[in-house]
Amino acid sequence: MAEVLEKDVQKEELIDKVPKEPLFSKKNRKLLSDPFNDDNPITVQVLGICSALAITVKLQPAIVMTLSVIFVMAAGNVIISLLRNFVPNRIRIIVQLVVVASLVVLVDQVLKAFVYDVSKELAVFVGLIITNCIIMGRLEAFALGNTPWRSFLDGIGNAWGYGIILIVVAFFRELFGSGQLMGFQIIPESWYLANGGFYSDNGFMLLPPMALITVGIIIWVQRSRNTKLIED
Repeated sequence: MAEVLEKDVQKEELIDKVPKEPLFSKKNRKLLSDPFNDDNPITVQVLGICSALAITVKLQPAIVMTLSVIFVMAAGNVIISLLRNFVPNRIRIIVQLVVVASLVVLVDQVLKAFVYDVSKELAVFVGLIITNCIIMGRLEAFALGNTPWRSFLDGIGNAWGYGIILIVVAFFRELFGSGQLMGFQIIPESWYLANGGFYSDNGFMLLPPMALITVGIIIWVQRSRNTKLIED
């Protein structure tokens, strides 16, 4: 009995001697930084393309969608991480869907309560967050095997990596498609042909094909600057 107690004491002493990992260690910071560039969900993993094409006509809906996905992915990752030791393996997908669907319903109700016009513009796309393969992929591939803190960072990083592409695409589409940003006129009225100027809005920017072309240009620029992403 005494030997067992002595071993337990030695084990506790060893655990105490193991340095605790800082919250923002280099390893944890990579969870935030990699999805921006080396492992971006849209430009590298080529996921979430549908929403990138559909909701980037204007900048405001793209920002709202980005914030919504950040909340759903971060909270979903944390919840699944907390439940990972209690959920039977055979029903884990159902549990993940229930968690994500509950969070999406919460987001949808908040949008309808506080930004009703934007919620109407996003319409069905908020509900389709449930089927976003990026969110389900991170729950399955990361949150089920990591601590809540690391899962939270992973959710924030991947959602922001996804959202920054939406915002960039929406910025160029709204600017060159309607001359506005967030509803404010950016290109001076005096530049337009109707007022004797030289400029005319490019209506093609408001169509889904131009969103795909814009994403393609972003991928081309990214891989030109980061050559390790170029496939052999």
